[in-house]
Amino acid sequence: MGIQDLKHFLYRQFEMKDLGPLNYFLGLEVYSSVNGYYLTQVKYTSDLISRVSITDSKIIDIPIEYNCRLNYYDGESLSDVTIYRQLVRSLIYLIVTRPNISYSVHVVSQFIADPRSPHYVVVLRILQYLKGTIFDGFHISSQSSLTL
Repeated sequence: MGIQDLKHFLYRQFEMKDLGPLNYFLGLEVYSSVNGYYLTQVKYTSDLISRVSITDSKIIDIPIEYNCRLNYYDGESLSDVTIYRQLVRSLIYLIVTRPNISYSVHVVSQFIADPRSPHYVVVLRILQYLKGTIFDGFHISSQSSLTL
């Protein structure tokens, strides 16, 4: 069954409208070519970096320091945990196109109940890393078999 057959089937089952080729959906930017699709979240990442005002900060090569040891009792508790929680949730969504940050996001997400200052510093470090790799994304090859 080709794409056109699927679309005709869906038209018969549901009231729908064809909006043309997919370019942007829920923060995902989609670029198509003969080689396949390239998914990025450049705008989403840029907005996230702007939200914490680190647009002028330096770029970091790795999202988390080697052997980073965070715990539940070092540092001071954050006075407002809302921004920490929002940032961590946003970073979790970024893993869709940026699997290279999944370990560091996993580390900081462990402290979402009671974040402390060192945890927030690591979140900012991840964002500094993303600032330097903002155009990275995920390529889906047109040559892949799409089987697991």
